[in-house]
Amino acid sequence: MAAANNNTRRVSCGLDFPFVADLKSALDAASANCFDFICVPISHPRFRREFLRGPSKNRDSAFTRSDLVLSSEEWSCSVVAKCSPYLDCDSVDSNVRKLSEQTLLQELLFASHLAITVAFVSITRPNNANLARIINSKISSITGGISCPIWVHVLMVCPSVQANYYRSNSPRPEPDTWEWWNTFRCLCNHDKKVGLALELTTDLPSNEAIARWLGEPVKCLIISTNVFVTNKKGFPVLTKPHQAVVRAFAGMNVQVVINGTLRHESIKHYVQYIDHLWQTLNTGDPMMAYAQGFEDYLQVPLQPLMDNLDSNTYEVFEKDPVKYSEYQRAIYHALLDRVPAEEKDTNTQVVMVVGAGRGPLVNAALNAAQKADRKVKVYAVEKNPNAVVTLQAHKEELWQDRVTIVSCDMREWSAPELADILVSELLGSFGDNELSPECLDGAQKFLKDDGISIPCSYTSYLAPVHSPKLYGEISARYRDPTKISESYNFEMPWVVHQQNRFPLAETQPLFTYYHPNKDPIIDNSRYKVLTFPVQTNSVLHGFTGYFETVLYGDVMLSIEPSTFSRGMVSWFPIFFPIKDPIMLKAGQDVIVHFWRLHNKKEVWYEWTVTSPVPLSIHNPNGRAYSIGL
Repeated sequence: MAAANNNTRRVSCGLDFPFVADLKSALDAASANCFDFICVPISHPRFRREFLRGPSKNRDSAFTRSDLVLSSEEWSCSVVAKCSPYLDCDSVDSNVRKLSEQTLLQELLFASHLAITVAFVSITRPNNANLARIINSKISSITGGISCPIWVHVLMVCPSVQANYYRSNSPRPEPDTWEWWNTFRCLCNHDKKVGLALELTTDLPSNEAIARWLGEPVKCLIISTNVFVTNKKGFPVLTKPHQAVVRAFAGMNVQVVINGTLRHESIKHYVQYIDHLWQTLNTGDPMMAYAQGFEDYLQVPLQPLMDNLDSNTYEVFEKDPVKYSEYQRAIYHALLDRVPAEEKDTNTQVVMVVGAGRGPLVNAALNAAQKADRKVKVYAVEKNPNAVVTLQAHKEELWQDRVTIVSCDMREWSAPELADILVSELLGSFGDNELSPECLDGAQKFLKDDGISIPCSYTSYLAPVHSPKLYGEISARYRDPTKISESYNFEMPWVVHQQNRFPLAETQPLFTYYHPNKDPIIDNSRYKVLTFPVQTNSVLHGFTGYFETVLYGDVMLSIEPSTFSRGMVSWFPIFFPIKDPIMLKAGQDVIVHFWRLHNKKEVWYEWTVTSPVPLSIHNPNGRAYSIGL
């Protein structure tokens, strides 16, 4: 569909037509009223074809208008096709079912012929297995299939409203339209071509039900004119609960369709109001600005111990507005605690920055010393020879004799003296996944007995998550014929800014590490079992991982949702998928087993679920993913 022409527009908005006599005139009228596209039936909504028998079975006339009424660009950019509303591909009457099947195929193939971007199909009952079969066969077929995605039109309604709305269509209405949609997309094998067009109604479901819809691949939000109320000036507006829902979906970059009869002075006022809501989104969140374009984008976790990071990666991390200021604050308090005021001119603290990168932590240490009015001697230890070039340039131009550059792996370095403060930023999205425990355990040999490690501890966290979006992204990846095994992408973690998801339970702590490590036998392998109670019907697609670290004293950094360091952008969460999604019922427990294992060459995670159903152990022996030592 067309992007908005106005630079201030943040929403792509379409106008729904139940029937159009002159398609070109309808498109022009919609454009004149600030709409970007129109939704129209592929054929006349009351024109029922007779493929099996009947007076019009052999009629020669066309079943719909010619493709010449619009240009190719207009068809592909400005028109959404709606399949006939009377179709019943799951009817118990075989004649109705077969007629509906052939009509649907005819309409979908014609929509594909027009190169239309999207086709709408509605589900109005629990049982849609045959409809799903037809859709799945056409979107997955190599020959004779359809090129356009299918958006499934579903109402988001309260159970009582749903029962009244669907009574004529279904003798036994289900209590939850999400269940209908969930069954449909499972039958379609979670295909990315099957999206969701969700229609708001006047009565909204519970907040939890809305949050669950936010975990779905909603491509379009349909808002009827009867959902709008009239303000004092006579313009259409939404109630505050509806505003909150629309803003939540706006963050997922959905498109909007306005349908229903005109209830106000101009149809233009509806799209202007939706634009207003889009423009009032919270644009002051640094993470929103930083992560724009990376929503639900899968990235392989970095391995800075095994691989040398490039300049661009360093630059991205160095732009974090929070992390280095908190490190500086931690070093500042550590210096004040170690050096009394009366010793500030005679006591020089040795600060070793291990894994110095291009030097932001060195700057933090020097700035902290200046603010605390304490003397420091700084060592900058870095194994990446390319980053050492930058460190040496900083030393010549800025730091001079205050900093000693060491080009060496911290685990192999023989320090000329012991450190008072050991500073590092070796943490990954899961805390330990960039091998901070192994690195700092190797480096602590040159830390004084009463020395301080910054960070002094960190904990990984885990939470079950419902995210068909991420599952679909991983599924699409394993279809790559160059992959060794279809399942391997489900046996490795992915760093991802998760937006299109529904958390199924509160996070729980998993593994904790302390530095310096005082254990007589150092072993960084771990195993833990966590139990998560599920409150609503949903689907388990995997587990989201976070971390929280104590730098020093009360100075902390966190990407765990309840303690998140607002404004920090250095880390996205990590996602551990499962190969087979698990259908969950409210009241069930998800029991996950998680291991951190190692040998002499690498470290890896293994995970599985034992309840409500057992799964195979993922990533055994690190076969799909490991972290090189």
